[in-house]
Amino acid sequence: MPFVSLKTNITIDDFTKIEIKQTFGELIKILPGKSEEWLMVEIDDRKDLFFKGSKESAAMIEVKMYGGANQNSLDNFTSKITDFISQKILIPSSRIYVSYFSTNDWGYNGSNF
Repeated sequence: MPFVSLKTNITIDDFTKIEIKQTFGELIKILPGKSEEWLMVEIDDRKDLFFKGSKESAAMIEVKMYGGANQNSLDNFTSKITDFISQKILIPSSRIYVSYFSTNDWGYNGSNF
């Protein structure tokens, strides 16, 4: 049950949003037990996002998931998703944060897992 949220201060066209969603679906498999089948993606562009005192292009990626993942998987995912966003929407990797939130409490379809 992963949820991946991308917030950025640049404008992303609809075609690129679909490409991002598809790639997130592929990359989520890096995390053990996670798949696109249960993935929800949020892409929130044109935000008032300041980083290091500047409004230059930047991104915040949040990954929320039921259960957790080992450090090697998280490191690999961070590397791949940062590289992808850096190349796809031209945000330097030094201006991208990735954060992870794990929980054992996750509701779906009116009940909890």
